[in-house]
Amino acid sequence: MAPAIQAENLVKTFGDVRALDGVSLDVPEGTVLGLLGPNGAGKTTTVRVLTTLLRPDSGHAVVAGVDVLKHPNKVRSLIGLSGQYAAVDEYLTGRENLQMVGELYQMTVRDAKARARELLEWFNLTEAADRTAKTYSGGMRRRLDLAAALVVRPPVMFLDEPTTGLDPRNRLALWEVIETLVEQGTTLLLTTQYLEEADRLAHDIAVVDHGKVIARGTADQLKAQIGGERVEVVVHDRTLLGQAVEALAPYAKGDPAVEKNTRRITVPVSGGAKVLADVIRELDARSIEIDDIGLRRPTLDDVFLSLTGHATSAADAENGKGDGDGHTKRHGRDKHADGAPDADAAGADQQAVTAGKDV
Repeated sequence: MAPAIQAENLVKTFGDVRALDGVSLDVPEGTVLGLLGPNGAGKTTTVRVLTTLLRPDSGHAVVAGVDVLKHPNKVRSLIGLSGQYAAVDEYLTGRENLQMVGELYQMTVRDAKARARELLEWFNLTEAADRTAKTYSGGMRRRLDLAAALVVRPPVMFLDEPTTGLDPRNRLALWEVIETLVEQGTTLLLTTQYLEEADRLAHDIAVVDHGKVIARGTADQLKAQIGGERVEVVVHDRTLLGQAVEALAPYAKGDPAVEKNTRRITVPVSGGAKVLADVIRELDARSIEIDDIGLRRPTLDDVFLSLTGHATSAADAENGKGDGDGHTKRHGRDKHADGAPDADAAGADQQAVTAGKDV
């Protein structure tokens, strides 16, 4: 079976900046590919190419069995897109927004109204359906935006950092919606800077940096690449840190990391719970009191740090320090740090896809 999304050696440059440098990826039908990367890595540019909003300088892409470059209008009829920012008309009600999208897709007025009612119920927006979107909270706008992307039940969805800026409750609600979509057979490409989001939702993960896919695999496979378990010990008495390191040395499979201010020692180990029990006995035998001890596997954050040399910048994105591929906030306006067209024309992006415009 051919992948629902397939890209081969995509290259896109903006002036001297190589935003995509040979990106290749595939997404099997009915699965989720999580696209991870720091700001400026090329995530949004990849989405814009695959959704027909940018033409690559070279390379090939097929979505839902249709060539993106040869038949862009056909591709647009088969996909849904939710960009980094909610693409809703603030002066229309939630119901009118969804009905408008349906009519842009050439649905009859009757069918568009029926689909709007169905989506408003699914996204828990029925009570606010006849309020203008400008009165909606951020979480409600995000749900309305995702609903708009689902008006024609597209077999393939692109979600570009869909939960950035949402509070935990709204983020969890959107995760549940996404999981339902996938259960119903939708294929999804999800870009995100929330590693727990990728860990929960993605069947497969591709890490992108400097316009290249630098790693690919399941969350467990990526975690295995950087080593096994770690024992973390918090010593009660800071003066006993040295003795605790000596006690852990026979069990360590690498150099320990010592944080003096938190009295924490972290050492790579192998052997699972048995090693943890042995470590506890050794510390007890040396009369080293501990406040906390645990065995943990690498997280996706560890993977990201190992692969890219720095942690994700989701917090920065939320605080306006970076928002999308190469974006920085300056004087209240979005400017692209790498000279590429504004990836934050998210509203225009979705509307262009919906209307089937050539861009």
